Amino acid sequence: MTSDIPAETVAAEGGQIRASTLELFFDLVFVFAITQLTHAFTEHPGWPALGRVMLVFAITWWMYSGYVWLTNEVAPSSTTRRTGLLVGMFGFLVIALAVPGAFEGSGVAFGVGYLVVNTVHSVLFWANGGGRVAATMLRLVPLNTVSALLVLIGGCVHGWPRYLLWTAALAVQIVTPYLFDPGGFVIRASHFCERHGLVLLIAIGESVVAIGAGLEGEEITIGLLAMVALALTLAYVLWWAYFGMDDERGEHALAQVPDARRGRPAVLAYGYALYPMLVGIILTAAGIRTVLAQGHSSVPVSAALALSGGVALFLFGQGCFRLALGLPRPWLRMLGALAVLATAPIGVAWVGWAQLLTLVIVAYGPIIADDLLSLRAGEHNAYL
Repeated sequence: MTSDIPAETVAAEGGQIRASTLELFFDLVFVFAITQLTHAFTEHPGWPALGRVMLVFAITWWMYSGYVWLTNEVAPSSTTRRTGLLVGMFGFLVIALAVPGAFEGSGVAFGVGYLVVNTVHSVLFWANGGGRVAATMLRLVPLNTVSALLVLIGGCVHGWPRYLLWTAALAVQIVTPYLFDPGGFVIRASHFCERHGLVLLIAIGESVVAIGAGLEGEEITIGLLAMVALALTLAYVLWWAYFGMDDERGEHALAQVPDARRGRPAVLAYGYALYPMLVGIILTAAGIRTVLAQGHSSVPVSAALALSGGVALFLFGQGCFRLALGLPRPWLRMLGALAVLATAPIGVAWVGWAQLLTLVIVAYGPIIADDLLSLRAGEHNAYL
């Protein structure tokens, strides 16, 4: 799925065609933040923890997506550019290390890491993107700088002002694509879609990591292995929901949009819509860990809602993804989200493994139905 880009190809196209191994390395560092958020929610589940996870990840996701736009335009084809990406990776590592205590003693570290990530992004883009991109960056950098400073100042204060300042930083990020025209950037659909697909794939792998983490100290029994099989199947269902058809559909749909108008749907589909999908993966992984530990008894409401609600959020985000790109049947993903959310009471009223089993069946149902409708319409991809 990844390849190192020959220099002549980069020079001919002006940017990336496929994702490089350095970018995959970069993604692995970023996904460590997802691992940290999963662990933080598992340790202190509940609505306040969910709010903190969603806020911290939204702020971080904005800059990760910004780096995808960066490498889409500025290939890491020189020592200077690769060194810049390495510094950016260090910034993301600092952010990930600070995540567990971001609302406590690690707020300053989180803010400093974020400022490093933001500064490197701006410098690399402005210095290497060419005249057209440099002009666009002059309008984008002030907005990104405002959000970075709000994050840094928020990390230096305590209590509710930190929440307020970080929420304000997120608000700036959300409105940024509407305050300047992203059409100044060239979006190479093959690279752009592959990079976002890669981070989604690695994040789904977090659900598999959660399986192992949830088994720590547990006696390996037949019943436990059955739950492990269900958990792995659920991770597969998430993978298939997106990579079965929509990964290729998304790339084809984005490629069909004229270059000058490609920026807005790219932001909506791969920026905004992927956010609930990734938060859904975080919650699903946290729910899996708890269910594996307590699967033969009833589970807490927070764990049951994390498990079913995480899958529901993933399907909801995928429905938004389809809406943004004009892909078929977004309503089927939305209905699937409601159906899987309704499975949460099973784990609370009965046992965790029953909720997990029901969730796998209910989640897979609309996905299989969608695939059958696609086949009848004559659609095919690498898997169908």
